[in-house]
Amino acid sequence: MSDTETLLEAALEVLNTADPIQKARLGEAAAKRWLQGEISVPFRQDDDLPIPNRPARLSSVKLVAPSLMPKLGKGGSLQSRLAMLHSLVHTESWAIDLSWDIIARFGRKESMPKDFFTDFVKVAQDEGRHFVLLARRLEELGSYYGAFPAHDGLWDSAIQTSNDLSARLAVEHCVHEARGLDVLPTTISRFRNGGDEDTANLLETVIYPEEITHCAAGVKWFTYLCQRKINGHQDSNISSVCLSPENWAPKEHSKEEAVNGGKQNVVIEAFHDTVRRYFRGPLKPPFNVEARKAAGFGPDWDWNHVTMPLVPSLFTSDAHRTYSPSVIVDLIAARNFLEWTRLQEG
Repeated sequence: MSDTETLLEAALEVLNTADPIQKARLGEAAAKRWLQGEISVPFRQDDDLPIPNRPARLSSVKLVAPSLMPKLGKGGSLQSRLAMLHSLVHTESWAIDLSWDIIARFGRKESMPKDFFTDFVKVAQDEGRHFVLLARRLEELGSYYGAFPAHDGLWDSAIQTSNDLSARLAVEHCVHEARGLDVLPTTISRFRNGGDEDTANLLETVIYPEEITHCAAGVKWFTYLCQRKINGHQDSNISSVCLSPENWAPKEHSKEEAVNGGKQNVVIEAFHDTVRRYFRGPLKPPFNVEARKAAGFGPDWDWNHVTMPLVPSLFTSDAHRTYSPSVIVDLIAARNFLEWTRLQEG
């Protein structure tokens, strides 16, 4: 076996470390080594390293079912603000694990390109820094991580999407991360209105803008996987997908534009159907349209307002079956091709 450290080995060291402060430190060090070229190999094909079903975690944090979580309040009291901040710290602790898990679990399995690893190394680096900053702020206010109960809903979603990278990207990095963008402005206002300007500024100037880039990574790589499936090879060009607002309005298209527009529709419809299958429960307003747009979500990505039938309705005898995202892409492509043929025939 080679003595050269791989990114997979570095990711597993983070995942197998229980203390979140140490996780963040190890992750920061690994990220710097990767970004500076000291780690240049993402994985070795002949390695058979086990990916933990659940990362190592502190036992001192009391876990309860999401339905049993006490209300956080609206920041009007110190206790409420501490509970809100503790919830953010806990979320960031899981975000560290989720970022390194997607690298370890799916990078080699899906033969992802180097840019995939780099993007999620940067996400992991951000999440580690977010955890450290928020945990330090919690201590400055006289509390600590573990002082309040927490739930592991984020990892429940990770388990449900552990066998499908498209599903993981859609649910964790497009739905959950985007929901964070939706609620952060209100959270910032509550800290500010409660007189905690330091926490409000930390969230507003550091956490919020960086979380937008994390959602963007989810959109980028979900799109890549759909494009790779459509193109039938490993080196899809992400930039060939036209996701900018000027392409949403109806207009005359050249043949090439029509093809690219069809691919865009396949990506968005595949996202809708993947979320329907892997995400449980509705999302309620308000939606942060500006931040979502900055992350690459156009209005067509808003799956809450989609009224089209599910793809399997094309084949009514199969309507009861569950389809993986890759099959969904094939079905949508087939439907779009049949529709295009019908239009061509008049």
